[in-house]
Amino acid sequence: MNLWERAAWRRQCSAYFKPDFALGKPGRWSNKWAVGPFFIFAMIKMRQDLQTLSRRLATVVESMGYELVGVEFHPHRTNALLRVYIDSPSGITLGDCQRVSHQLSGLLEVEDPIEGQYNLEISSPGLERPLFEAQHFVRFAGSEVRIQLRELLDGRRKLIGRLLGMHDDDVMIIDNEGREWRVPLERIEKARLVPEL
Repeated sequence: MNLWERAAWRRQCSAYFKPDFALGKPGRWSNKWAVGPFFIFAMIKMRQDLQTLSRRLATVVESMGYELVGVEFHPHRTNALLRVYIDSPSGITLGDCQRVSHQLSGLLEVEDPIEGQYNLEISSPGLERPLFEAQHFVRFAGSEVRIQLRELLDGRRKLIGRLLGMHDDDVMIIDNEGREWRVPLERIEKARLVPEL
């Protein structure tokens, strides 16, 4: 089993025995998450591999005259997905996606950076543009943004508000209640613009 398949597991084990000595009750089986060091290591390794892959794909995409917005990998045992977001000043058409898909398919076939089967999807960022890098948070300062964190920050895992930009390696945001948040970039799991209609 390769690293990508292992990282796809949502649980390191499906069940574990939990004794209730403090309550004077016999032990019981629990189906709660059991996240151990291996799972965390696999996720960190997967993020590093994805950054390396993203840099490699960027050279091809940029040589074709497009901007590589970001890369997402959604692991699954049977139907994994590698999604590549591209953009250009004039927008992205279906033909653009097909051309980039053809070039990246060739590269991925030769270099084979991901073990196992997966689908390649080329997409425009759309109205709910994903934000991946520090420069994206600077570029879209003043826009409404939705952020999902890897872990709790002051009791919250999701933030919605106005993007203020970056300070050092932290994303600055003011939420809808007027509270300013300083979120370390590495703690952000997903970030997307909220379309203002």
